[in-house]
Amino acid sequence: MEEMKKVPVSIYGEMTPNPAVLKFVANKRLIEQDMVEFKNIEEAQPSPLAVKLFHFPFVKEVFISGNYVAITKYDIVEWEDVTMEVREMLREFLANGNEVLSASYSAQAEDSTEAGTSESSSSVAHPDEKDPAEWEEIEKKIASLLDEYVKPAVASDGGNIKFLKYEDGAVKVLLQGACSGCPSSTMTLKQGIQNLLQEMLPGQIRTVEAVNG
Repeated sequence: MEEMKKVPVSIYGEMTPNPAVLKFVANKRLIEQDMVEFKNIEEAQPSPLAVKLFHFPFVKEVFISGNYVAITKYDIVEWEDVTMEVREMLREFLANGNEVLSASYSAQAEDSTEAGTSESSSSVAHPDEKDPAEWEEIEKKIASLLDEYVKPAVASDGGNIKFLKYEDGAVKVLLQGACSGCPSSTMTLKQGIQNLLQEMLPGQIRTVEAVNG
């Protein structure tokens, strides 16, 4: 039987505003879904790639979106000591044509998207998250503004932002990936979102609360 040809894959590491998170960017798209996030190896079962990453003792969380993997590490190592090892593991894994997400999980996520449910994520819906089907007009506007003005910048830093709910002038958003767990970037992001929404929706936004995923 002819040996499967390896696909040329390049991976480079990119710093993020959160020193605990490094973004590993590939020259190909990794998943069709918007994003997936795994907090531990048990959650990571739908992703052979994430499971392999969790075998590194320093890996705390794995966030996959588009063409990159953002890895949150424990403080037991410095990135400069492990970046090459992680990069080589990712390159080898992808070059061999291994699945980033299991086919069954991808199909299930696709069905959810077609059914109009919220964006795919490995984790259970946040307890404060309101079903998009029940959003009022103001909530649709807030989600749309976040998608247009905030999400692209956050994604470029290896993170994701998700609208949870709006109540009595208070907006609650969920931060995931690189923008989660970094106090300085969380505060900057929260202030920026609050300023944007107050400017675009005058008199309707009192405060923004950002919670970490």
